[in-house]
Amino acid sequence: MRYISTRHGSQGTPAPLGFEDIMLAGLARDGGLYLPADWPQFSTAEIAALKGLSYTELAFRIMRPFVGDTFDEATFRRLIAEAYASFETPDVAPLKPLGNSGLHLLELFHGPTLAFKDVALQLLGRMLDQTLTARSQHATIVGATSGDTGSAAIEAVRDRKTIDIFMLFPKGRVSEVQRRQMTTVSAPNVHNIAVQGTFDDCQDLAKACFNDLAFRDRHALTAVNSINFARVMAQIVYYFWAALKLGAPERPVAFTVPSGNFGNVYAGYAAKQMGLPISHFVVGTNSNDILARFFETGIMTTTEVVPTFSPSMDIQISSNFERLLFDLYDRNGVTLADAMTAFRSTGTLKVGANALAGVRALFDAGRVDEPGTLAAIADCRRRFGETIDPHTAVGYVVAQQHRRDPAVPMVVLATAHPAKFPDAVEKATGVRPPLPARLGDLMDRAERVDGLRNDIGELKAMIDERRAMATTPATRSKVRT
Repeated sequence: MRYISTRHGSQGTPAPLGFEDIMLAGLARDGGLYLPADWPQFSTAEIAALKGLSYTELAFRIMRPFVGDTFDEATFRRLIAEAYASFETPDVAPLKPLGNSGLHLLELFHGPTLAFKDVALQLLGRMLDQTLTARSQHATIVGATSGDTGSAAIEAVRDRKTIDIFMLFPKGRVSEVQRRQMTTVSAPNVHNIAVQGTFDDCQDLAKACFNDLAFRDRHALTAVNSINFARVMAQIVYYFWAALKLGAPERPVAFTVPSGNFGNVYAGYAAKQMGLPISHFVVGTNSNDILARFFETGIMTTTEVVPTFSPSMDIQISSNFERLLFDLYDRNGVTLADAMTAFRSTGTLKVGANALAGVRALFDAGRVDEPGTLAAIADCRRRFGETIDPHTAVGYVVAQQHRRDPAVPMVVLATAHPAKFPDAVEKATGVRPPLPARLGDLMDRAERVDGLRNDIGELKAMIDERRAMATTPATRSKVRT
């Protein structure tokens, strides 16, 4: 398996890279995102042979073609087993029918931090540590989070001597549970940074660090956001998992994905490229509806980000969408690079009619406002006895609005535990969802967090200073408030 950048050829034509290199790099040096030069293919017979496997065994078979010889078989199996042993259920991602509606919830929140990001990050953290230890190297993670990636990434790499993590989040724009899951971790290699701005500002700061190649090389920067293809790879597995349980490959399955940065739904797109019979996808957005507007018009136009009950989707620039655009631009990295540069400058990107028709054949999209989100939480609880979080509620609504064929099972990805957003759930249902016992004292734990203006110079200076202090344990462990 070899990997290329979505902007391949825009700054020369580097040789394709192997999995280990793209995992450590995260973002391509030309500013693009890595993806396979060719997707591994699973025949109908090969997919049928996957039925009945445990989640860990399925994960090994689906991901093995992507990692190549980066890990030997025994090591890769061990890393997978360790990652999913941290989940509350051996199923990892339980699939629940919603009565006889034909809708199903794929619960992706049974990991350590109660969000779907754990599925990939518990594995990625271990793969990074394994590789860096073998190389006797250290890496610095610089990431941005709209809420859930931060806590999942921190939990995956906390206390690892090979990694420091600097996680940026928009001050006042994540839920209190999301924030505390990050800021109450006392590990000396964890650095939480509350940025005065939006998630898009945080994401721009992180990308600016990577685009400064001297700074990037000085600190051996790597990414754990979904711009890192290793994240996408691990998320492909649960699309196979759900589809197999619902009759694949003999019958197709549809998926609805509440989406902000487009990484989760892109993993489903990857599964389809690999041969999984997926009939279509429905992309759910909140009031920050740039993705819904694109699928309706073929035009991406950024607007101001507004805070909502579903903060992980409060995004206007969906980084992973570039991977889909790569196919819409006929895999021409030079043309796409020019289009993305223009988009960052003008705030607008438009695809042609033929490309739009092709993408509409596979994707529908819808938006749900704040009253609609609360109504959906209440409706799901009343009709089916299931309490869902605000992001899943968005998916629950648009799945019903855009279901094409009632005979095709529709899977709604339940992306977070409702207790991560207790205020919204209580407002909708009158019942405040409790945190699991292992997080019962979360609100009493001390927080460690730095404030930062939306300033790349200040961020780089902070990282330089913290990394310089890293060899002084007494200084490194100093509590910040």
